Amino acid sequence: MGRLVLFNTRGDGMAVNAYLIFDGNTREVVQFYVKVFGLEEPQFMTFGSIHAEEIPPEARELIMHTYLEIAGDKVMFSDNFPGMPYQQGNNFTLAYISSDEAAIRDAFQKLKDGGSVKMELQETPWSKCYGSLTDKYNIQWQFSHEA
Repeated sequence: MGRLVLFNTRGDGMAVNAYLIFDGNTREVVQFYVKVFGLEEPQFMTFGSIHAEEIPPEARELIMHTYLEIAGDKVMFSDNFPGMPYQQGNNFTLAYISSDEAAIRDAFQKLKDGGSVKMELQETPWSKCYGSLTDKYNIQWQFSHEA
């Protein structure tokens, strides 16, 4: 899987990473890829570790986020959020990661025109500025500020 790397006028690297979503078996999928590519097992952030009160007990151990560095590129993984529809084949998003918060906000505003916002940009436990939307072409995007 490749990574599209963009550069803003200050020369800061930004990346668009593949984000693969699975229906409750993300841990198994990631452990398989760890063996295939000879990697160390990553840390797993579960839905219960962040939103324990809001998540049904049976969904608390589902994977909210993890990633692997495969051939120098970051591939991110998550289980489908409990209660959200899941369709194999549409189980990916593009994740726009940047240290430039203004660039994140600008791209988010432009992509939401004609699309639908799932989560407005906001501070989260893992990002100063995180949000998600589906653009007018039905492509799902996540945005995350990484210092």
